[in-house]
Amino acid sequence: MSTELRVRIVQDPSNGFRTLPDELTQGPDITVCLDVLAGDRIRARLYGPAVPSLYGTEHRVDLSVRPAEVREGAARLCRLWKELLVDHQPLATDGRPAPGGPERPYAALVDLRDRPTGELYDIVDELALVGSELLFGTLLGGNDPRVERFRDYLAEALAAREGLRVRFDSELHVPWPMVCLRPEDVPVTRPVSGPDALFPLFLGHRHQIEQTGGAYPWLGGRREAPAVPSVSLNHDTRVDRKGLTRAAEVAAVLAKDTSFVERTTRAELVRALADGGLCEQLMYFWCHGHFVSNGSQPAILALKLTDQTTIDAQTVRERRRGFGDDSPFQPFVVLNACHAGIPEGGGDLAFLGRALIHAGARGVLGPQIEMPQVFAAEYALEFLSRYLRGAETAGSVAHAVARRFADELRNPLGFAYALHCGMDTRLERAALPTADTGQEVAV
Repeated sequence: MSTELRVRIVQDPSNGFRTLPDELTQGPDITVCLDVLAGDRIRARLYGPAVPSLYGTEHRVDLSVRPAEVREGAARLCRLWKELLVDHQPLATDGRPAPGGPERPYAALVDLRDRPTGELYDIVDELALVGSELLFGTLLGGNDPRVERFRDYLAEALAAREGLRVRFDSELHVPWPMVCLRPEDVPVTRPVSGPDALFPLFLGHRHQIEQTGGAYPWLGGRREAPAVPSVSLNHDTRVDRKGLTRAAEVAAVLAKDTSFVERTTRAELVRALADGGLCEQLMYFWCHGHFVSNGSQPAILALKLTDQTTIDAQTVRERRRGFGDDSPFQPFVVLNACHAGIPEGGGDLAFLGRALIHAGARGVLGPQIEMPQVFAAEYALEFLSRYLRGAETAGSVAHAVARRFADELRNPLGFAYALHCGMDTRLERAALPTADTGQEVAV
């Protein structure tokens, strides 16, 4: 007769197989690498399980374009999103602003279903054209047959099916979710018209996307998940002082079932960053962003809270430089910096994000264009409400939110938010035993 033995686990290093080290997590379906080499050359590499194989190795080619041309094309794409969409002004037949509506409807409205279909189609059509030209005309342009072959393989991989996990690993910053495929690349599966026919061309509509760069930013490994996540709201209280957006609802979502901290000044933020024990799972910024001169280098993004004192990448580095890989600082960061416009010479929106990543942040999400406050608050409410549940990764949430705004409300501005790392980051909560049975339940 068999007897069931009672077993008591005294060591559980794998945490019940619920936690794996970062180096063993699943790789992306598609990885595109852009390496800047000596002589101002760019080498492109393409690989992943969703990429057509090439004798068991990666696709690789040296491009004819120079890094400066790619940066100029990326800055132009961001500028045109602002000029053509955010700042669009409907005009009457006499050339004056059309009466009876907002002066800048695409900056004032989130639901665009009542906007004239032809007007919205023309705007999105041009943005799609510029987005595809950046990829296929600038980055992968030219008549070199090797580049043409690489271009075809990439287009085939990105167009074959939707919902892939795509990583662009490069120090060249490009707003990848705003980049587009060409109409001939995407098979038509159902009859659609108007802007709805154009949204599937945008990479941000088709796939989960992250941009990475640098080597091994997370050597410290994954930390134990807390029962109650620590969350901070770092904001300028003067933004939307009249309460015209849903920012107050965002703050309420952040404070629900969390250990919540609010900061409104640079002094409070740098004091927290200088604390070696700072352990937050989510940092949310709601403030103005602006670009500041950086000598001969591209302008860099800086933020200002209520006290209007500049916070930039160096601010983060100076406070976090002395902490090693065992630091508990590993938050996911949402930089919802309103009106972070693109300067004349182009700016590096990833600069501040990279500093946070190198300091230990798991990922950074933020807009790539000057984002209207109304939409920025709506996007944050959608994203944070889903992310704080802990059931989905940042990449899947960002993808779903962008598609919802486009498919349901005909608003493409969700494509203008991009992830710098963090596609697989999820807000984890520890399981606690119940008082009566000893069984574990998720909080």
